[in-house]
Amino acid sequence: MHPVKVTVLMPAYNAAPYIGAAIASVLSQTMPHFELLIVNDGSTDNTTAVIQSFNDTRIRLIYQPNSGVAAALNKGLSLARGEYIARFDADDICQPNRLQQQMTYLDAHPDYVITGSDAEYISEQGEYLCYYSCHAHSNDAIKQHLHTSCPFTHSSVMYRRQAVLQCGGYPVLAMNMEDHLLWVKLSSAGKFYNFPAPLIQVRFNPASVTIDEKWRGRRFRVLKYGILQRGVITAAEGAELTGIVQKQNATASIRHGAYFALCGKKLLLNNHMPVKARSYIRKAIQSAPFRLDNYALFVISYFPEKYIQWLNKKMN
Repeated sequence: MHPVKVTVLMPAYNAAPYIGAAIASVLSQTMPHFELLIVNDGSTDNTTAVIQSFNDTRIRLIYQPNSGVAAALNKGLSLARGEYIARFDADDICQPNRLQQQMTYLDAHPDYVITGSDAEYISEQGEYLCYYSCHAHSNDAIKQHLHTSCPFTHSSVMYRRQAVLQCGGYPVLAMNMEDHLLWVKLSSAGKFYNFPAPLIQVRFNPASVTIDEKWRGRRFRVLKYGILQRGVITAAEGAELTGIVQKQNATASIRHGAYFALCGKKLLLNNHMPVKARSYIRKAIQSAPFRLDNYALFVISYFPEKYIQWLNKKMN
């Protein structure tokens, strides 16, 4: 039996429509020796049945009552056998050489604790949306903006398990920003790197999409960036963050509106496909008719591409 050097850590909650494709992409890696550790976080659909339909000894399935993604990841970290942890989401797709490339890099660079990568974004139905280039790729550039911009696409990272455990694992109080706060804590443990190539496809869908911070509101942003600057979160801040996120996630108009708006933005700003972008922006307006930024985005979609790019840079 081959020793396990890499654990692919996948939390799953009601992921039945997508998890089969995600698992298949992991099992098709060019590097054959790894474990796929799936933490079923209290799913109520047939997620377990889909997982169990795969007959592969590399898959380990564990179950916990629904406790949230940070708790699921911490449980997986405590049970993982690998020296390296490759994070992956239950609705994304791995490129075949992802694990080999990242493991080889960490093996060759012992002073680095984490690698991520660029990504391709796809819609709920698997439609290609755009190429996403990380804000920074080198260690110095990443850490220069670490407190103001999340440096990694979470499901693209591979990191040294012991380094993350020594940082205390994922901060369970930091709902919707548990990864970003962990990277801040991890920054003193070693160097960071992003591959300037897409090693994964990230699927946007209303159930799991990361909502644009502007949709979260000003109070969320004030809390988030204060926490990141200090590198710690209090119980009171955690409770307030959780309240904001849970209330918004329970509102279908916000979830669907944020999903359609995000797809529209990616198609317009990253791919400049204005006609297709407008079809998503219209749906965002229908879902959240009182958000003026959707109307502004729709109008901007008729502007020349150079002006759109200039305006996007000025606003960011």
